Amino acid sequence: MTRRLLPVLAFALAVAGCGYALSGKQNNLPDYIRRIGIPVFQNKSAIPELDQVYTQAVRNELQSRGKFTVVGESTGVDAILTGTIESVSQRPVVITTGNLQASRYVIAVTVHVEFKDVKANKILASPTDTKYEEYEISTGGVVIDLPSLYAQNRNAFDRLSRDFARSVVQSILSAF
Repeated sequence: MTRRLLPVLAFALAVAGCGYALSGKQNNLPDYIRRIGIPVFQNKSAIPELDQVYTQAVRNELQSRGKFTVVGESTGVDAILTGTIESVSQRPVVITTGNLQASRYVIAVTVHVEFKDVKANKILASPTDTKYEEYEISTGGVVIDLPSLYAQNRNAFDRLSRDFARSVVQSILSAF
């Protein structure tokens, strides 16, 4: 019986000692970073309010980790996360054969963030990420401009912002 348990015990000890951690739960930030400022992202796109949607998604994701106080200002904080929505684009991916109009589009949103340790005056992470989302046009017609697209498909942008927030927060927390 001891011979059978020995390999299992050796494996368990090896896994425990290798630094394995559950994905999404890792936090490699300095211990003194507890209060993080996230001012409203800069918006270089033509879509109004997209900056607020992305900022709030990142704030919510970071706050959900339970280890940080997240505030909207950049003073009196241990770290600052700033962001810029660099671009938003769309392209048709499904064209109906009858009227040759797009019925399905893909949107791409590119966002750059910078995470700075205020105390050490050091940039800890500076990722740029592009997320894609497919969506159907409810009217079956042509989408002329991105602001109209945003008004029609707010849910697609909300999904993109949450996906981006999860990705960027994980990237920042595991940057070391």
